[in-house]
Amino acid sequence: MRLPSLSLALLALLSMATAAHATGTAVPLWPSVALPDGARQGQLPALTAYIPASNPTKTAVVICPGGAYHAMALDWEGVLVAQWFNQHHVAAFVLQYRHGDGHHYPQPIDDGRRAVRWVREHAKTYQLDPQHIGIMGFSAGGHVAATVSTHYDPTTALLHDAVGQASARPDFTILAYPVITMDEAFTHLDSREHLIGLHPSPALVRELSNETQVTAETPPAFIYVTDADTLVPPENSIAYYLALHRQHVPAELHVFRTGKHGSGLGQHVPLLSIWPELLARWMAGLGYMEQG
Repeated sequence: MRLPSLSLALLALLSMATAAHATGTAVPLWPSVALPDGARQGQLPALTAYIPASNPTKTAVVICPGGAYHAMALDWEGVLVAQWFNQHHVAAFVLQYRHGDGHHYPQPIDDGRRAVRWVREHAKTYQLDPQHIGIMGFSAGGHVAATVSTHYDPTTALLHDAVGQASARPDFTILAYPVITMDEAFTHLDSREHLIGLHPSPALVRELSNETQVTAETPPAFIYVTDADTLVPPENSIAYYLALHRQHVPAELHVFRTGKHGSGLGQHVPLLSIWPELLARWMAGLGYMEQG
């Protein structure tokens, strides 16, 4: 039977809408008609949704892969992590934020804030609780996550659309071997250089040293790092934990004896493979994941 042209058009629109929200489909973070400065310089910020069959707690996590602000480990610090969350009945959104030449501060942080806003604004579409939106980051992606968690109100790129009206404050933060500080004493120098250059002002260094920016309103955090990390010193994680502790913000820190930087979910390091289970218990205790 031949459908009327109006029905065909409606079906086409419904098909496009379904595709835009399907698992594994990347959606632009900013409207193409109003991209932030620099977004057309070789990279288009995007979110890729990974939606589980069921999500009893209606929780979502924005995942920021690492890569020292000049690359991105989208596989083992993005897709594999999103799949782990789906297995635990939590939605995940992998963020491709701007990075590398021509994409310095504030662009990656603007993308991180926009990502949290985007997921919260689209909560109803994905059957999420808008107060169950977290952010997670690995290495330099951990710096994105921690910066969004401590700098969610100020913004250097805010569009006055529906997404721009949503809060950028994550409800919880997950950090895996994160870069936290820009202080030369214990930062990751490559990440610092790619984000703020060789000669940043002392004011900018302090502003982006997140251990100095924690307040009582900073989201609760789960932090994992290894004592054997020779790339991003464990002092980053410890300093952030202590800053949260001083402000009476709930936080949990795990320092493992072995494991190189960039170990992801730790599947190939027996002593590290337990950390995702510890994360699952922490999230369940806060109501962001089903009890195991």
